[in-house]
Amino acid sequence: MAPARGWSRAVGNTRSFVGNALGGVRGWSNLASWVVAGSLAYYLWVKPARELQKEQEERAALAAASDPYRYVEKRKPIPDPQDTGLIYGKKKEPTKSDD
Repeated sequence: MAPARGWSRAVGNTRSFVGNALGGVRGWSNLASWVVAGSLAYYLWVKPARELQKEQEERAALAAASDPYRYVEKRKPIPDPQDTGLIYGKKKEPTKSDD
């Protein structure tokens, strides 16, 4: 029975440490304090940050849609077997070999 007693003591010590690290309050009051702290953190930091990000994205989308002179890429360059790889690229001069 000695090993079981040591195991339960270790569990009790761990539980006591976690309880003290969380503020030393146990039971429903501990849970209620964590709920209140989490709610305050959400409404004071997380929610405003998300709303600001959403507002900035909407503003950027509106600005992009309202600019009539913006450049829009309509098609991609056509691949070509040149050394540059693009049809409008400069061709590489052929090298002369002594063969």
